[in-house]
Amino acid sequence: MIYLASRSPRRRELLLQMGVRFEPLLFREGQRQDEDTDEAVRPGEQPDDYVRRVTRLKAEAAWKRVVMRRGLQRKPVLAADTTVALAGEILGKPADRADADRILRTLSGTQHRVLTAIALAFEERLELAVSESLVTFAFLDDARIASYVQSGEPFDKAGAYAIQGRAGAFVSRLEGSYTGVMGLPLYETSQLIDKLPRR
Repeated sequence: MIYLASRSPRRRELLLQMGVRFEPLLFREGQRQDEDTDEAVRPGEQPDDYVRRVTRLKAEAAWKRVVMRRGLQRKPVLAADTTVALAGEILGKPADRADADRILRTLSGTQHRVLTAIALAFEERLELAVSESLVTFAFLDDARIASYVQSGEPFDKAGAYAIQGRAGAFVSRLEGSYTGVMGLPLYETSQLIDKLPRR
């Protein structure tokens, strides 16, 4: 049994698919899950360094809450972060419709990197792994981008798209982990969980 430090329904579905028993790590009313995590990109920070740093901070902050909450059983905490990068530029979650439009135009007809880092924190131990995938988008014309943005799907998604949704039709080639692009690479996650001591 583990805690999942993520609000993502996709990550919950993927853990269920793996047969992993988990509980969402719940927070007090009005408390943001990421309030202890600085997700701003630092000057000159590379995508690989960024995704590792943010995921480590998420896992550490979540474990700290487990320790500080009275009556909460100590169980390992799983945290994750997904980053989309093109030519070294980090393409995060769109701020608004115009930003989603800009990001999708940037990705149109290109190959980009999707990095998903996962971290498992338990007591003094923190294990981290990164899945890297290369995703190639077909050319997206104005009408296709506008229709996708109008659907609302790009929001709260790194790179302004969800491969498991309508944007799956944009992908002409994928090299790597489909579940990694979704937000939780099953192979790497299972490898980390297998490192946990058996009880």
